[in-house]
Formats: sequence, structure tokens, C-alpha cells
Amino acid sequence: MATEVDPAVLAGDRARLGRFSTADRVADILRERISEGYLPPGSKLSEDAIGTALGVSRNTLREAFRLLTHERLLVHELNRGVFVRVLTAEDVTDIYRVRHIIERAAVRHLGMPPYDLARAEAAVTEGERAAQDGDGRGLATADIRFHHAVVTLAKSTRLNELMLGILAELRLVFHAMDDARDFHEPYLARNREILAALKAADTVKAELLLAAYLDDAEKQLVGRYSEHIATHIATGQGRGPRREAG
Repeated sequence: MATEVDPAVLAGDRARLGRFSTADRVADILRERISEGYLPPGSKLSEDAIGTALGVSRNTLREAFRLLTHERLLVHELNRGVFVRVLTAEDVTDIYRVRHIIERAAVRHLGMPPYDLARAEAAVTEGERAAQDGDGRGLATADIRFHHAVVTLAKSTRLNELMLGILAELRLVFHAMDDARDFHEPYLARNREILAALKAADTVKAELLLAAYLDDAEKQLVGRYSEHIATHIATGQGRGPRREAG
């Protein structure tokens, strides 16, 4: 049975919409909440509950759902409603193919140093704090924020928007990991290495570190996700991955 999203998760976002709320802003909020791990795959999105929490009309919400369905984050099922999408192992492989193209190109074309690494530094620090607290969800969020920060160094609006969608999809995969802390903590040190290379303006080293990081993460995630999907099919356990550890 699909779980319903707790509208309290979104109620605090209402003020962000401002007087002139739009479907784009609603989509931004929902995408961000997916990226942060609050809306797990298979969750049913109630129009009434979410519309009330955000204070938006049904038409505005439906347009936001349409936008996120186009981004492959949501799926509409006839006579059942709108759900957060459950990805396939093939989706995971494709996500990492795109990540290689975007992230490595961003680093390769940074131009002349120094680079504004404040956001990347903050994300690594956030991850280290989450690791100390045993916060698996926080570790995953910090990892996503670090890699988004790296792409923002390219100062491209189009790359930034594309990366936000890719990372939101990636977060749906993280829910399949039995122990989010066990998976993410080794990559935290690798993020620190990439950051150090960028601080030294050694973009060649940073790209090599990033490429190895993405290769290893892909292998680990695809393997675990394939096992998880096979288990759910064999046992008939609901619609998709369970709620993320941490």
C-alpha cells in the first residue's frame, strides 16, 4: 500500500511562495523536498493535503505535478492519483551517465581561479557533522548539495537546472540503501579530496577524482538497487523502495 505524504512537511514552505505563487515555485518546493529525502518513491501525493499545506489552488498544483512528471520525478496513474516515481536500475545507469557529462564538464571548464568554493565547503562540513551525529539522511543531503555546488561553479543557469532534476532523481535511488550512513560516509572523504583539489586550482586532479567517485558510486548503487527491486518483485512488498535510513 502506498504511503501518503505528511502535509506538515510542506506547511512551512507556504511562506516561500509569496503573493504571486506559481506552479514553477510549487514544483521547485516539491523537487527540493524530494532531493532532501522527505518524499520517498511510491508516495501518493494528495492534491487536497498538499494544496492546503501550501495554500495553492488545485489547478496550480496540477500544473506543478505536470512539470515534475515531465522531469520523471512523479508519475500519474489512471484512477489512482499522482505518485513519486519508482526508478529502475536502468534509470540509475542513465543518471550516472548524465552526471559524468555535467559534473566533469563543469570542473573542466571552470576557467581561471580562484573559485568561489563557499557552498561546496559548507556542504562537506554539513556532511561531516551529519556523520558525527549518525544522521544518514543528512549525509545524503550534504552529498547532493556538494555535487550541486560543484556544478554551480560553471555559472550556467541551464546546467544548474538540469543538475537539480538529476539529483532529485538520484535521491529516489538512495532510499533503497539499507544503511544510508554506511553508504555515504566513505564518499564524504572523497568529496573533501575533490574540494582540496579545487582549492589548489588543480582541475585535472579534481576531474579525475570526480570520475572515479562517480564510477564507484554507480557500481555500488546499481548493484544494490537491482537486488532491492528483485526482492520487492519476488516478495510483492508494495510499490517501491522503503523509507530511507537515517
